[in-house]
Amino acid sequence: MAKLYFYYSAMNAGKSTVLLQTDYNYRERGMATLIYTPSIDDRYERNQVTSRIGLKAAARPFDDGFDFFQDVQREVGANAGMKMCVLVDEAHFLKKQQVEQLCRVADQLGIPVLCYGLRSDFLGEPFEGSQYLLVWADKLVELKTVCHCGKKATMNMRITADGQKVTEGSQIEIGGNDLYISTCRRHFTEPV
Repeated sequence: MAKLYFYYSAMNAGKSTVLLQTDYNYRERGMATLIYTPSIDDRYERNQVTSRIGLKAAARPFDDGFDFFQDVQREVGANAGMKMCVLVDEAHFLKKQQVEQLCRVADQLGIPVLCYGLRSDFLGEPFEGSQYLLVWADKLVELKTVCHCGKKATMNMRITADGQKVTEGSQIEIGGNDLYISTCRRHFTEPV
């Protein structure tokens, strides 16, 4: 039976690298993959998953209204008999109904779904997609990274250009090391 997996972490844990390695492994074995990435992620090239270490692969963009079940079902019809896997980068940007659709891909179409994303935002609040993936995924896998103190980083701190902690603002602001650092809970909660 196919499962829905959620690989979660703080920023800079290598989620996209793991996704791209998984894509490579499936393709090396003659299987098809469908890679999805949010259309709002403009850090690198659009319609592409790119890791910080330089690996990349073409991806299908999704936005809030995208229907994963419908898209995967169409691909299954066009590639009858082909074994495949669905890979979703930046899965924290999913909406509740999209997590439901991905559950249906695993349950009704029998296709494994591997989602990679953050557990929480820069305020320590869950993203909508992460919230439902943490509840509905068949398997949760934590990818670990470290805080500057050496402890496991579990939080994502948004910072200003001069390195000061940001404590208010929109939940979504696309950025990398220029806007965010991974920290342990202690350093995340320390006063500014």
